[in-house]
Amino acid sequence: MYAVVKTGGKQYRVSEGDLLRIEKQDGLPGQEIVLDQVLLVQDAGEVRVGTPFLEDVRVKAEILAQKRAKKVLICKFKRKKGYRKKQGHRQSFTGIRIKTIERGDPTLTGEASHGA
Repeated sequence: MYAVVKTGGKQYRVSEGDLLRIEKQDGLPGQEIVLDQVLLVQDAGEVRVGTPFLEDVRVKAEILAQKRAKKVLICKFKRKKGYRKKQGHRQSFTGIRIKTIERGDPTLTGEASHGA
């Protein structure tokens, strides 16, 4: 079973037990967060796609760490002009572990099979 979730403007394919680095989320290590923007879920060959999100599916995750990535250097240079500029950037991220993918009943939200 896996799901595709959207968080921080990016999409991730997740399954239970996966470790991820996502854009910074509020919370302390050990706390649980809920990713409710689920775009797709696949279970036992059955694939459900949201329009744009599935209303009855939630992905629960545990925050493992709040850290910053390695430094990325940005260098700007113009030849013959004496222009040099060096800058660094460290992006903050949240390390999470996917605990569960919870599904509800699709017939409750009107997502029954379209056409048949």
